Amino acid sequence: MDKVCASAAEAVADIPDGASLAVGGFGLSGIPDVLIQALHAQGATGLEVVSNNCGVDGRGLGVLLADGRIARVTGSYVGENKEFARQYLSGELEVELVPQGTLAERLRAGGAGIPAFYTPAGVGTQVARGGLPWRYAADGTVAVASPPKETRDFAGRPYVLEHGITTDFALVRAWRGDRHGNLVFRKSAANFNPLAAMAGRITVAEVEELVEPGALSPDEIHLPGIFVQRIVALTPAQAADKQIERLSISASSTRGTVRA
Repeated sequence: MDKVCASAAEAVADIPDGASLAVGGFGLSGIPDVLIQALHAQGATGLEVVSNNCGVDGRGLGVLLADGRIARVTGSYVGENKEFARQYLSGELEVELVPQGTLAERLRAGGAGIPAFYTPAGVGTQVARGGLPWRYAADGTVAVASPPKETRDFAGRPYVLEHGITTDFALVRAWRGDRHGNLVFRKSAANFNPLAAMAGRITVAEVEELVEPGALSPDEIHLPGIFVQRIVALTPAQAADKQIERLSISASSTRGTVRA
């Protein structure tokens, strides 16, 4: 039952080329940065990533992206990464854009063993009709387009069929965790992390604070250990190293207040 690995490098050592990964985080909040860095050092390539976004230039999944390690991304937001846009528009990267709530439910459904579900999100758009460019050719034409999806009426309202997502591995970050893999997430880091953890067949969690079994009240556990196979305990310095996407200084403030 002790799922603690000696290091992040050990925890990701068996992730092969071409593996699919569900990765937690929203922007740079709650990203499993230490595990991503370890995977970058490990060298796996051709990865198929499912994540809300793909980090930013030089941070998070953006590190893997910059080195050409990611072949495909399923996500809902890509606006903070110029290299992402360049690779997508030049045909180097395949991208499936999904409505954010739909992406969250696809991960949850996959983890819960639900193969598909109907949702009103995307009805009447290219999400349902198909034709969204997943991959461009070098000349700018569409090389791979999204297929049309099944739609069906319930009580007189149309819905579109979406499939649950499961992945080979999942990388997530938690505030606290015990040796059995039970996890607690804190504030905005409780975004896609629980859902990504559910979707992975092998889930690796980096935790800011590792506690012994029994230290966590059952009432405070957000994700039970059955969804987690490996735990990496962060050092205090690693736990404190948290970034945000953009800083701005208020021109009207004489104190130079820093705002996120």
